[in-house]
Amino acid sequence: LQLLEVNVESERDFASAIALEPERRQGRRVPAGCRWPPALHYSQHVHYVEQLREYHEHFGRERVLALIYDDFRADNEAVVRQVFRFLGIDDAAPIAQTEANPTVRVRASRVHGLVHDAALGRGAVLGATKTAVKAITPARLRRGALRTVNRAVLDDDPPAPDEQLMLELRRRFKDEVIAASAYLDRDLVTLWGYDRID
Repeated sequence: LQLLEVNVESERDFASAIALEPERRQGRRVPAGCRWPPALHYSQHVHYVEQLREYHEHFGRERVLALIYDDFRADNEAVVRQVFRFLGIDDAAPIAQTEANPTVRVRASRVHGLVHDAALGRGAVLGATKTAVKAITPARLRRGALRTVNRAVLDDDPPAPDEQLMLELRRRFKDEVIAASAYLDRDLVTLWGYDRID
């Protein structure tokens, strides 16, 4: 959904997008104008241990803080304070909570693409228009207007996941979750319900 929203992905059906991975790895069936083709290799994104090892090798384990998104959603403030402590920042500072980047489904891909291009000022006419609008309009007002247009016209609630596809993917990637659990010394298998997957 995020990649559809930022015009990297064009395939609206997740199962179809996953099925396209082999062709896309070979540079075929990549959407026109896609600025980040490796993002379309969805199966590669779940190699958590491999990714963490690379960070640990480059930066040292003591300089990497791995967080679990479920913890962040369950107790946002506690996780933010954990990040403060990790960075050596006073963790007693007040934290203003806001809902940011809600998951949405793009209703109309072409219209969304046009609005996105206009916001970025792509092309000579749009670039000149963006420059003029920026000169006379505060950034906060511009962002608010863009969010309003997106919510009212372009975005929709995300669809319910296809349960059969989700089960298939969970079976396919269970070993990755088991490996991440061992590497992080955290029971992600139970947390994410993989203990109920055969």
